[in-house]
Amino acid sequence: MALFAFLRCTCVAALAFILVVPASTNAQQARDIYTPAPPDTLKPIAAKHGMVVAQENISAKVGADVMARGGNAIDAAVASGFAMAVTYPRAGNIGGGGFMVIHTAAGEDITIDYRETAPAAATRDMFLGSDGKPDIAKSRDSALGIGVPGTVAGLSLALEKYGSGKFTLSDLLQPAIALARDGFVVADDIAATLPDLQRRTARWPSSVKIFSRPDGTALQPGDTLIQSDLAATLTAIAAQGPRGFYEGPVAQRLVDGINKAGGIFAIEDLKAYQPVIRQPVRGSYRGYDIVSMPLPSSGGTVLLETLNILEGFPVATLRQGSAPSLHLLIEAMKRAYADRARYLGDPAFVNAPIAILTSKDYAAKQRASIDLDKATPWTDALSAVPPREGQNTTHYSVVDAAGNVVSNTYTLNFPYGVGLVADGTGVLMNNELDDFTAAPGASNAFGLVGFEANLPGPGKRPLSSMSPTIVLKDGKPVLVTGSPGGSRIISTVLQVIVNVIDYRMDVMSAVAAPRLHHQWLPDEVRTERGFSEEALNALRAMGHKVIEPMGQTSANSIVVTPDGLLGAPDPRTRGAEAAGY
Repeated sequence: MALFAFLRCTCVAALAFILVVPASTNAQQARDIYTPAPPDTLKPIAAKHGMVVAQENISAKVGADVMARGGNAIDAAVASGFAMAVTYPRAGNIGGGGFMVIHTAAGEDITIDYRETAPAAATRDMFLGSDGKPDIAKSRDSALGIGVPGTVAGLSLALEKYGSGKFTLSDLLQPAIALARDGFVVADDIAATLPDLQRRTARWPSSVKIFSRPDGTALQPGDTLIQSDLAATLTAIAAQGPRGFYEGPVAQRLVDGINKAGGIFAIEDLKAYQPVIRQPVRGSYRGYDIVSMPLPSSGGTVLLETLNILEGFPVATLRQGSAPSLHLLIEAMKRAYADRARYLGDPAFVNAPIAILTSKDYAAKQRASIDLDKATPWTDALSAVPPREGQNTTHYSVVDAAGNVVSNTYTLNFPYGVGLVADGTGVLMNNELDDFTAAPGASNAFGLVGFEANLPGPGKRPLSSMSPTIVLKDGKPVLVTGSPGGSRIISTVLQVIVNVIDYRMDVMSAVAAPRLHHQWLPDEVRTERGFSEEALNALRAMGHKVIEPMGQTSANSIVVTPDGLLGAPDPRTRGAEAAGY
């Protein structure tokens, strides 16, 4: 109850293809430099019954209104997800995919994998150039990088299996349809990211005509954004369910638009898409149960491995933000991310040693290799795992009065995905296949290195870092969290959990505190502003390469207390909101 009170390895030779390419443009990096506000100026938002905390305020209110009208957290998550496809187009989507973790009031924990899949025509060398080396333009800036979208199927499945029964899919789509048809004022985060929107869509006339003024000039803050084609697509889904998206006229327009732009889609790719209900990965940290996303998201596995390593250290006795505490975070991250690169991929294609990687015994071996006074070289961070057994994104958290909880993270990959709107659909398409490894040892746009386990293949789901997570105590939810940010997602969720459990920080302080990140390769520590120069200099003296900025994250979180809900809309995002009732 105290929480409530305060609320050498053989792989080195394969690294010839490593590409360390920044994930952000210079303009985006400027926005990603986060300076924490004074702690006493940020307070969690309280609600008595239900709450949605999201990166975009209109969609958060849509979900909260659904609960106020008798819906449960799953109903609200579905309504908010479709609304955000309209109001938060840089990451909210029906043209991408994601992962949902659900804890029901009856005590059941499940996950829904609605990650994009590669089309049937995909090949393992599809992102290589004529010289046999990775061609990043193919996976990031062309229609070849588009995966079969999973969001419509995933949200629909969540409602069918776990909704309250009081709302149909059509009911929950009506706010999104109205927002697309009637428009909304361009403000907050979308206004701040208009340069990204215009840059990503400039090559595609079908996109430019939507995200421009009627006279063809660039959209500006304060304009009304109307998306008539998207309203029509959402209306088709409301009338026919997922079939309205994956079959019929909408599906044909998607295929035609993608292939006209150079893609390799077939109508059968859309018809064949299926979301998957999976058992979560589970672990424990200092008496709390951690419920998170399994493969093909690496998030839960890497998170649990990192927490297991940290559990053997007296983290709470080290001042939060001090060099000793940060050193432990870095070294634990480094080892878990190294294992991510080496072992993890789509479970339909790869038999990864998850039980070993998430075991307390394995963490003890990893922990023993940490020097408390010195950084471990990246070459030493890949340990000898026993033989195998037999990232732009948005996150929102939802809790209802009955105890149903949803942690949902979904994405288009880059801000505004590949920038292509399939003509006549209004649907912005993802470039999610960049999350595959183009060649063993190559990196994706977030610098994450991968090997054989994550090469492209027909029907395969690319490895992800999305980490929607629910923390339980005695079977009851106490913390719901997650984040966007590509490779930085896992380290962000990790630090929110550590801040709440080890440092007894209230949820707003835990979310707002400066964060850092290490992902094995590149061998560097990315930091936000707010750490003391004393701590950063001490890290450098230990041998860490410290670099600012870290990049965009937004850990929209909820703490559940006996007296109600406390929400933390991450101050890193303009327009983030905790909407409760």
